[in-house]
Amino acid sequence: MAEVDLYPPIKRYLEKQGYVVKGEIDACDVVAVRGDEPPVVVELKTQLNLALILQAVDRLALSSAVYIAFRVGKGHSASWRSRQKQVKGLLRRLGLGLLTVTTRGRVVAELDPAPYRPRKSKDRQTRLLKEFAERVGDPVQGGSANGERLTAYRQDVLRCARELAASGVLKAKIVRDRTGVERAGTILIDNHYGWFERVKLGHYALSPKGQGELEQWADADLGPPPTAEVDDASTDK
Repeated sequence: MAEVDLYPPIKRYLEKQGYVVKGEIDACDVVAVRGDEPPVVVELKTQLNLALILQAVDRLALSSAVYIAFRVGKGHSASWRSRQKQVKGLLRRLGLGLLTVTTRGRVVAELDPAPYRPRKSKDRQTRLLKEFAERVGDPVQGGSANGERLTAYRQDVLRCARELAASGVLKAKIVRDRTGVERAGTILIDNHYGWFERVKLGHYALSPKGQGELEQWADADLGPPPTAEVDDASTDK
């Protein structure tokens, strides 16, 4: 399947909407003109790829109505089948439109070009800044996409786990006081990672799973130990 095979269905699709269509005008694969409107530019590729997107971005210097077009269907554009939402999001941000062409020559306008006006997510920004502020030190290198991350929450869990590993069964309040983790009680009750077990009301110990996985985090950077608020009950287990 060649790029030129995409041209006839795209041409027919645009002509039905009243455009005059011509191919290979000033390095553009397809140019369509209707009255005094800005020209429509379409860049063709048999597969969705970065080269196609870069070509289309370059054409934005010629017109605000720029589309990319590629073949879809069995054996074509696997990245489109698996990542349609992300692809549309990217094109929307770039101000590009998208036409897909089926193996039977049917053209579908998936996205029309328009100025991008991003909507800020206040909740996501708040979570971002909260995690940044609460994470101690810089324990995870940027680009470390694989594996479990040492988040601020996990740092607190590790502080609690290390204290229980060293001291055995403790009251939740004592774990909080010794580690300086204010949410220690919630962490022990929620037991998100399955590292803890309740021995009796208000008293917790490290579970077998916690003992095993704690070793995997032996080198985890938790930063300087917080100032503990130890009272007379701190020796009470």
